[in-house]
Amino acid sequence: MAEFDHAHFLKTLSSEPGVYRMLDSDDKVIYVGKAKNLKKRVSSYFRSNVTDGKTRALVSNISDIDITLTNTETEALLLENNLIKKYQPRYNILLRDDKSYPYILLTAHKHPRLAFHRGSRKVKGEYFGPFPSAGAVSESLQLMQKIFPVRQCEDAYYRVRSRPCLQFQLKRCSAPCVNEVSDDEYNQQVDFVRKFLTGKSHEVIAALISKMEAASHALQFELAAKVRDQIMLLRKMQEQQSISGNYAEMDVVGFAHLNGLNGIHLLMIRDHKVLGSKTYFPKVPKDSQPQEILASFLGQYYLAPGATGRIAKEVILPFALDEIDVLSEALSQVSERKVTLKTVTRGERAQYLQLANKNALNSITVKQSTQDSINKRYAQLKATLGLDDINRMECFDISHTMGENTVASCVVFDSQGPNNKEYRRFNVTGITGGDDYAAMEFALNKRYNKLVDEDKIPDVIFIDGGKGQLSRAEQYFSNWPHAKMPLLVGVAKGTSRRPGLETLLIDGGRKTIPMDSDAPALHLIQHIRDESHRFAIAGHRNKRQKQRTQSLLEEIGGIGSVRRQTLLKFLGGMQGVKAANIDQLKQVPGISSDMAEKIFNHLHDKG
Repeated sequence: MAEFDHAHFLKTLSSEPGVYRMLDSDDKVIYVGKAKNLKKRVSSYFRSNVTDGKTRALVSNISDIDITLTNTETEALLLENNLIKKYQPRYNILLRDDKSYPYILLTAHKHPRLAFHRGSRKVKGEYFGPFPSAGAVSESLQLMQKIFPVRQCEDAYYRVRSRPCLQFQLKRCSAPCVNEVSDDEYNQQVDFVRKFLTGKSHEVIAALISKMEAASHALQFELAAKVRDQIMLLRKMQEQQSISGNYAEMDVVGFAHLNGLNGIHLLMIRDHKVLGSKTYFPKVPKDSQPQEILASFLGQYYLAPGATGRIAKEVILPFALDEIDVLSEALSQVSERKVTLKTVTRGERAQYLQLANKNALNSITVKQSTQDSINKRYAQLKATLGLDDINRMECFDISHTMGENTVASCVVFDSQGPNNKEYRRFNVTGITGGDDYAAMEFALNKRYNKLVDEDKIPDVIFIDGGKGQLSRAEQYFSNWPHAKMPLLVGVAKGTSRRPGLETLLIDGGRKTIPMDSDAPALHLIQHIRDESHRFAIAGHRNKRQKQRTQSLLEEIGGIGSVRRQTLLKFLGGMQGVKAANIDQLKQVPGISSDMAEKIFNHLHDKG
């Protein structure tokens, strides 16, 4: 690799604000940084007296540097975080939790629906959040269902109701699907939900009090009692969630470092309530300093695309940062309101910060304890299987009901435990129903036939099943084209199918591996096997439920919603459509001879 001529590069480098991207010999971005003065900042990497090991390692891999100028340092900060998110550079501190945050969605239907939402915002409506966890969203939805009778059911369920469901009987929905409530009354409840989710619960209580008094004066005592119960539930919930203090909106960031692991704990306070908390463990290059880690976390957490809604008016930090003013300005700019970052705390703020720091340290301790347990399990499993190392394990399982809706699962474990991003499901087709051996071969073909990256070849493959499944797997690998060959291990359940009585099979089932029922290595295998079983069953249930809820008519090309409704009405429902012959189908308005024959053949092929 030709050495990067930094002296020549620095001669032409601007002194304006901007972002720099350092590339290696393969043109891969290995570091992204920003600077108020690009020339001054980039020059600092090439000083002769650099003692930082991380910087020396970075500089030794630089082949080229790309520069993007910006008008201000704030613009540079925003661009830097977008590029870090895009390139995930090797030498940057990375916030690895890249899952989209959960929101509460209030849809834009005639009768809006309250729902849990995660992912892209394709559904029209209002999004409230984000929340720190899915559990926090579920808890909030359950509480609101008790207070505000706004529907939470799926649209498909809502559209086909002919009478109120159980939620109406429990007084947790006003049943707008069957006109048990007027549109005005329903929209008023929706407005209460909207105010509640934006932190205006006091306005909601005031409006409910006025409504209760008006109902009482009009001698509508049943309605007044109903509104009174709403008020009592709302106040009770406020009491349960309230914090002693006067801080309506604040994020408190705790930080801890222990045994090489860094933890950042975020405590979220909204509308005087603890919304939730969560600890993050960023991917940190060696020799990174706490200030650098915290600054990178704040930028990536708050300035990520779509993250504007999570920025609090006030953020309490555990220690001072050199770029605190730039961060504050950037947060204020993207949230379009003043955002203050504070490091000097007293009274209640200091107590919250102490709590956040304590949680960060505790989370590191728990994580390291868990990792130690995982390491012991891996060490014993390596010894048991006679392997030098285990970096990747995969396990396959098959799930079906009487041979129908067969789904195969593949779960992946690495040295850290389950690697959920690598999990895969396969809809098994083209086999005889109930043939688990053929289903296993189908799954292995799907998983490995187009494998290119040899780093993805597992060291061990567990097959959930006995000799038959293991033999079929060995047949597949008999023509394996790669140099690395995974070890195949069958996991056969004992006669009583109780945990601890499993038999481990190798060599086509001709050999068994003896293991004690309390052995840590067996516990690891049970974890992998149970995870593959859970993942396969979940996929099978989803497929089965989809089949149950999807009309057979929806599978026929050219049959839209209007024609489906016409067929069902004209012939008296799905049973009538199935019982009709081609001539009867042709009599339905809008159904041609060819279409009638197509419908008949499709329905009767389905049996």
